[in-house]
Amino acid sequence: MQTGMHLDREHCVRAVQSKDARFDGWFFTAVLTTRIYCRPSCPVVPPKARNMTFYPSAAACQQAGFRACKRCRPDVSPGSPEWDRRADLVARAMRLIADGVVDREGVPGLAARLGYSARQVERQLLMEVGAGPLAIARAQRARTARLLIETTPLPMAEIAFAAGFSSIRAFNDTVRQVFALTPTELRARVPGSGRAGALGTLALRLPFRAPLNPDNLFGHLAATAVPGVEEWRDGAYRRTLDLPHGHGIVALTPRPDHIACRLTLGDPRDLTVAINRCRRLLDLDADPVAVDDRLRADPLLAPLVDRAPGRRVPRTVDEAEFAARAVLGQQVSTAAARTHAARLVTAHGKPLDDPEGGLTHLFPSPAALAEADPGTLAMPRTRRTTFTTLVRHLADGTVRLGAESDRAETRARLLALPGIGPWTADVIAMRALGDPDAFLPTDLGIRKAAGEVGLPTTPAALTAHAEAWRPWRAYAVQYLWATGDHPVNFLPV
Repeated sequence: MQTGMHLDREHCVRAVQSKDARFDGWFFTAVLTTRIYCRPSCPVVPPKARNMTFYPSAAACQQAGFRACKRCRPDVSPGSPEWDRRADLVARAMRLIADGVVDREGVPGLAARLGYSARQVERQLLMEVGAGPLAIARAQRARTARLLIETTPLPMAEIAFAAGFSSIRAFNDTVRQVFALTPTELRARVPGSGRAGALGTLALRLPFRAPLNPDNLFGHLAATAVPGVEEWRDGAYRRTLDLPHGHGIVALTPRPDHIACRLTLGDPRDLTVAINRCRRLLDLDADPVAVDDRLRADPLLAPLVDRAPGRRVPRTVDEAEFAARAVLGQQVSTAAARTHAARLVTAHGKPLDDPEGGLTHLFPSPAALAEADPGTLAMPRTRRTTFTTLVRHLADGTVRLGAESDRAETRARLLALPGIGPWTADVIAMRALGDPDAFLPTDLGIRKAAGEVGLPTTPAALTAHAEAWRPWRAYAVQYLWATGDHPVNFLPV
């Protein structure tokens, strides 16, 4: 599995003929005779090899005139792991498009965030993804439209604009071209669609590549949950979301073959962004087979991987929020960090209504935290200086932690701030920036676990040994942490 694997025809044909779900999202199969495109694991009888052609994205298939298969629904397959693993221009562009930047700011806005010309961004995306930013955004709008058509009672005109289309005509044309059905026909195919559920609340299934071990993923989110912003209730992790057009509340429940996602949105235009942020939070686009195979090659790590394969890196829905919480958690217990964060939420967070109760606020923005009186922060003076400096730099844009961030540059900017050392910078890189190779050799829990399994315990020696784990060292961190008995390692009961 690698960049441009759609060019390896023999490999792709074998994956399609074996219906291998591991490759869903890595490439798409277009059938020349039927003009339909599918995911590799499509349950129908595979076409003859001579009738197959392969594309790197659903957008490229649609741009070439193929329509989505009604059986395997390739438009809802997991995303390519490449865009999380890599940190180059194309990867950052794909993360920004997934976060709705093209719909909100256009291609010029996308290019400005990346620091390149629109022409250069277009050229790079065409080379690697087979489609430009407008085509990729159009494919994303089609996917959002389908979700709204099938899961909400919204009128089609409202769905068109909520999905990001500029006109009802563009909405109708795109749905027909991509799905070979009109919006009304698409809704009629799903029993009960458009009728069940409260307005503004959607029940979705978030796919992932198996295996997925939910223990440390949901255990970490629940154990570190900030009161008022997050909670664990009835087997689900619930939290508030600060979105471009309003706020939202999400409940995420692990299931054997998917994550059940229940979203309540103040504005349906935020659906695509909310889904993308939930997927990033749970690291659902990861390729666990590739990760575990690399780590399993180390005989000292292999028993940990074999015991509970498929661990993910718990991430965040708000990069600035996590950075602030990382500083709050320096040299204090998990409980103390939650208490500090809860006080800030109560004092500076934006209140909201939760129909189910329990959640009360959005986490305060960097601008709101930058205006807080430092004297009210109950923490040592040095950490207070670190916190106020960080939120000020986040508020004025000196430090940027969005999907467009260059990981190496951002890490350097963080390390230049007073009180932020390698541990804080690397945990922010791992969980906020989504760097799958971030590593924490100075972490006490990591060093203790390393000693228990026979790995070197000094930071320098452990870092040298971990070279063989690249580019997946952040996942090695999860396996090592999981050797402890801290609540973050266990799925809440």
